Amino acid sequence: MVSADAEVGGERDSSHELLKATRLEETSFLEFREVRFSGSRVVVPAPDELADELAAFANSRGGVLVLGVEDKSRDIVGIPLDRLDEVAGYVKEICNDSITPPIEQLVLDRLSVPSGSGRTVSIVKVEVPRSLFVHRGPGGYWHRVGDSKRVMTPEFLARLFQQRSQIRLIRFDEQAVASAHLDDLSEHLWMRFRTSRSDHDQETFLVKLGMAVRAGDGNVRPTVAGVLMGSESPERWLPNAYVQAVAYRGSSVTADAAAANYQLDAADIKGPLDQQIIEATRFVLKNMRHGAFKTVGRVEVPQFDMAAVFEALVNAVAHRDYAIHGAKIRLRLFSDRLELFSPGALANSLTIDSMRYRQTARNETVSSLLTRCPAPDEPWLTEGRAHFMEKRGEGVPIILDNSAALAGREPEYRVLDDAELMLTIHAAGADQANR
Repeated sequence: MVSADAEVGGERDSSHELLKATRLEETSFLEFREVRFSGSRVVVPAPDELADELAAFANSRGGVLVLGVEDKSRDIVGIPLDRLDEVAGYVKEICNDSITPPIEQLVLDRLSVPSGSGRTVSIVKVEVPRSLFVHRGPGGYWHRVGDSKRVMTPEFLARLFQQRSQIRLIRFDEQAVASAHLDDLSEHLWMRFRTSRSDHDQETFLVKLGMAVRAGDGNVRPTVAGVLMGSESPERWLPNAYVQAVAYRGSSVTADAAAANYQLDAADIKGPLDQQIIEATRFVLKNMRHGAFKTVGRVEVPQFDMAAVFEALVNAVAHRDYAIHGAKIRLRLFSDRLELFSPGALANSLTIDSMRYRQTARNETVSSLLTRCPAPDEPWLTEGRAHFMEKRGEGVPIILDNSAALAGREPEYRVLDDAELMLTIHAAGADQANR
């Protein structure tokens, strides 16, 4: 007897295996729903009911919802061929609009299978992977227990939030990304971490490095750290894992927003984390101004110390809270200052006052990879620097001391609403520079 888990687990997409699955009982991994229409609208399953079902799968170990099969009788009633796209769009809309945070790593397949009467009909298979986040549907927080969904108890919900947050024993960046595969990692990105003593077997090497882990389904899959450092497009799995950079003409967004050209430059900086750091630093270098002072001769002074900017961006991508859905690093460049917003409050027991003297890491694996990632050949790096992160804990002192030496004012850190760390670096000679 083939088990229900075997029929719907793994990565099978064939209509033959799905047809066999309809003869089995519903399980925690498998659910059936008939689709009905009223005029131009899908009315069954109802939006709230479908949203709760999908959220329950994502909050559990993932699963498959088959649309076009009557859930009680297992009769394959199908969906009209010309309405398959409408049903797929209905599912996507619910995932985006009725579930918080949205379920974005969804796999939709349109399949043709024989019905009980022998004619070929169409169905939609919705594969929901185990999520990195905890999702709330219209009816609350649900999870799968046996063949049905149940509302989570407060104790269960608290435990699940802990398990899927940065404070769990297995940190967030060490979690498997359920919808990613080892082939999604670019060889040239993970090969740079190899040494003469590294394992030759790719799978073993990536697991030891923390870029992959054996997931609950038995497959070795990339971790969050793996896709952040080893894939060309981490935003495929973590949509907000990028730096949003904007350079403004003046010293305020609101004061100059009426002007057509109040933004000098803007970019969404994506790619592996080390590339984000380099490109964000270059964005500042490109858009900052140089003040001209007439003391003894003409002396040009940059607005910001680039070594300090580099350190600030390294810290932002290394220590941000990737478990906060919908939050991205924001870099704002003004005529008199630079502002850098990083999702997440300070990790562990770190405080603003102790940042100069203490080290702590929210993302241990990401930080470890950055300490092994060769530093770029850029003139603005601290002399003698070999890697993106150094183990000496000098990042914050460099940010504070270099910036204060240039601008005459020490940068300021603030925690906003226990959800975001803000760094303000003051520009040198903001009131004297020729603009």
